Amino acid sequence: MTYGFDTLQIHAGARPDPATGARQTPIYQSTAYVFRDADHAAALFNLQEVGYIYSRLTNPTVAVLQERIATLEGGQGAVCCSSGHAAQIMALFPLMGPGKNVVVSTRLYGGSITQFSQTIKRFGWSATFVDFDDLDAIEAAIDDDTRAIFCESIANPGGYITDLDAVAKVAEGAGLPLIVDNTSATPYLCRPIEHGATLVVHSMTKYLTGNGTVTGGVVVDSGNFDWSASGKFPSLSEPEPAYHGLKFHETFGPLAFTFHGIAIGLRDLGMTLNPQAAHYTLMGIETLSLRMERHSANARKVAEWLEKDPRVAHVTYAGLESSPYHDRLARICPKGAGGLFTFALKDGYEACVKLVDSVEIFSHVANLGDTRSLIIHSASTTHRQLTPEQQEAAGAAPDVVRLSIGIEDPDDLIADLDQALSKASG
Repeated sequence: MTYGFDTLQIHAGARPDPATGARQTPIYQSTAYVFRDADHAAALFNLQEVGYIYSRLTNPTVAVLQERIATLEGGQGAVCCSSGHAAQIMALFPLMGPGKNVVVSTRLYGGSITQFSQTIKRFGWSATFVDFDDLDAIEAAIDDDTRAIFCESIANPGGYITDLDAVAKVAEGAGLPLIVDNTSATPYLCRPIEHGATLVVHSMTKYLTGNGTVTGGVVVDSGNFDWSASGKFPSLSEPEPAYHGLKFHETFGPLAFTFHGIAIGLRDLGMTLNPQAAHYTLMGIETLSLRMERHSANARKVAEWLEKDPRVAHVTYAGLESSPYHDRLARICPKGAGGLFTFALKDGYEACVKLVDSVEIFSHVANLGDTRSLIIHSASTTHRQLTPEQQEAAGAAPDVVRLSIGIEDPDDLIADLDQALSKASG
């Protein structure tokens, strides 16, 4: 039987606890798990049997969360980890090697731009940044050493919607996996795998958990990519010395990437999600559709008000008919444009700083996707390590403020922005 999203966000991956009958998934706060006997232990370590060994690798609470998110995204499997940034490294780890590169969108979260432009160099990897509205530029950036293409479905901070179908065709033509960060959209608004994505990553810290309590990340595997076709992905297609020559793709088929992420990625990188964080995220996902509907409705109302305000230069929300990305909504994000967008002030940088200091309901924090409405001046915080050119390309220019619209009364949010704008433009 096929179930709807609202049902799956509550039930997928979970059953009443067989030992106690507990209806909510328990927090299995255990480091290790007892083997039935020596043969059972050997089978687990040889990847001949699925089970629990050590919570750096697998944990029953985390396993429920992995199955739930994979189901909601339409993937074959998922690997949870300690943060969204961890998820991005986990996604690249089996694909990359010294001298290899990834082609990435210029419209990314500032921390991701820093991770791709600076940090991955320490692994001998590199990134080429491209405007993903320019498909020819994406193709031109791909060379023999490219191993993946990376973008965000709804880009942070501007709320830009990426034409995933078009980008996926470029990736497919080049024989490369497309990795999509779906944090801002969530699987309720956008399912990148249906648009050709190979892997989907999330910062679960944001909308999936939804209440600003924990950090977490996840990599979802579509199961659709042929890792053995080109010889470019030996970690998945060739014998693995640590497992007596086992070939992950040959052995596990559509779950090859997922098994590699656990058996190699979590084993060696140790970016483990703790079970209590998994529990909070599971509870958050139970109301995901309800929250995303409200986030989107509130954001549209606030954005429409801001667009008409004479103190505002422009608003980037894709839910506005004036947005150049509005025509992608019906195809990429049919249920709404989410709760994230930016707006520019005519009075520039100093007015932005004053605005952030003057709000009362909005919280000035470096986060998004909370039930509470959040505000930040990206150029002086999340994107301050970037050059002015990078800030501009990422949608975080000095005169721009980012909003993450929560689920409060939208009229209260508008009134708060109105009084803060009055102070900022005084």
